[in-house]
Amino acid sequence: MKNIIVLVSGGGTNLQALIDAQERGEIKGGKITCVISSNPGAFALERAAKAGIPSAVIPRKEYPDSKTYSEAILAELNRQKADLVVLAGFMTILDECVTKAYPYRIINVHPALIPSFCGEGFYGLKVHEKALEYGVKVSGATVHFVNEKADAGAIILQSPVEVRNDDTPETLQRRIMENAEWKILPRAVSLFCEDRITIKDGKAYADTTDKCQQ
Repeated sequence: MKNIIVLVSGGGTNLQALIDAQERGEIKGGKITCVISSNPGAFALERAAKAGIPSAVIPRKEYPDSKTYSEAILAELNRQKADLVVLAGFMTILDECVTKAYPYRIINVHPALIPSFCGEGFYGLKVHEKALEYGVKVSGATVHFVNEKADAGAIILQSPVEVRNDDTPETLQRRIMENAEWKILPRAVSLFCEDRITIKDGKAYADTTDKCQQ
């Protein structure tokens, strides 16, 4: 059983999607064993407590720079014996000391179809504002491995979502969360824990075959 450590900063809607999926038995081969927050006031901590999941708080503001903060995160990940690290609304870019220590073991969900509307500065509503500004007809979500560059790691799963003519950044954000993020993030976590993701030439290949139908 793999130890899943979830990193959060805010409300924790993606964390809740993971908790719900775990309670439904949809995450196989792994279990959320700890939630780490960069913000002591994050509502995500209440979600973890309600689900009986231990948590730790490592406040970003107590560290002078990204490197020292990342070293503190890395020490906690090692202490928790992390097998998989999930960034679920974690608002701090981790230093390479973490990504190099956990290669292809850190995943993130991004609210767009990478390589569109991604990279530094593209987070939260800003992603959806840019998508609407550009006039795309389809957006969606991407689950990818995390490396040294923002939103540049190997793609695991993607899910498209229709963009409607009357969308606002808020309505588009909600539709993408409900129809894409909250579905493919737990799916990717389970695939990882079941050892059904392989890496070849820097690309991720997920075995999404339904084992029950074989």
